[in-house]
Amino acid sequence: MSTPSTPSSPKPAGDDRNLVPVDENYVAPSFEDRVRIFWEKNNKAVYGVLVVILLAIVAKEGWDYLAAQREKGVEQAYAAATTPAQLRTFIAEHPQHTLAGVAQLQLADEAYAAGRYGEAVTAYEQAAKVLKNGPLASRARLGAAMAKLQGGRESEGEAALKALAADEKEPKAYRLEAAYHLTSLAAERHNAADVKTYSDQVMQLDPASPWTQRAMQLRASVPSAEAPAPAADANADQSPAIKLPGR
Repeated sequence: MSTPSTPSSPKPAGDDRNLVPVDENYVAPSFEDRVRIFWEKNNKAVYGVLVVILLAIVAKEGWDYLAAQREKGVEQAYAAATTPAQLRTFIAEHPQHTLAGVAQLQLADEAYAAGRYGEAVTAYEQAAKVLKNGPLASRARLGAAMAKLQGGRESEGEAALKALAADEKEPKAYRLEAAYHLTSLAAERHNAADVKTYSDQVMQLDPASPWTQRAMQLRASVPSAEAPAPAADANADQSPAIKLPGR
């Protein structure tokens, strides 16, 4: 019986079929060589990306130029609108532009000055919608409130003034004026408590404002609700004097 041959030692794991012996004289390619090889393989793709970027830049510059030209044209059209009819035409052609809000504000002021308070309210409210924020928008809201007061919509106007005076996001100048007008309304009604409340609000907003001085003058002109009534003279005859005929 033959003795089985000794098995050969196992080979290390892994596939050695693709291993290539390294030449002792092999030199790794330099950075410049790697760049050259990459460029030779990918130059078309790189050119394509550069062309896309260049086209995007040109398109943006062209868009910015056209937008600037349009804006310049709108500004020129607004400057040329010097009559109410022209302002209305401008508003119709550029309804959402900020200058349309300014034009609405002009029309509102003219209507208010002429006593057309309903028309003024509409124009002020349209101006506020277009202008949205900032001093001119606040001025439009104040104008709408005052036009409502003057046009007989007193409760709406008073509510709008209260909202404006209390809104900390509004410019202080318009809050002051709104609070002063509330003080004036209270003084007309001889409501000493409200006069005190609103004049205090004016004072808190700006003690040195001319509106504060005027509010304090109104406050001084209205007798305090807490002031005692003048005492009657105990010796005076309480019955009214009767004038006899012929005397």
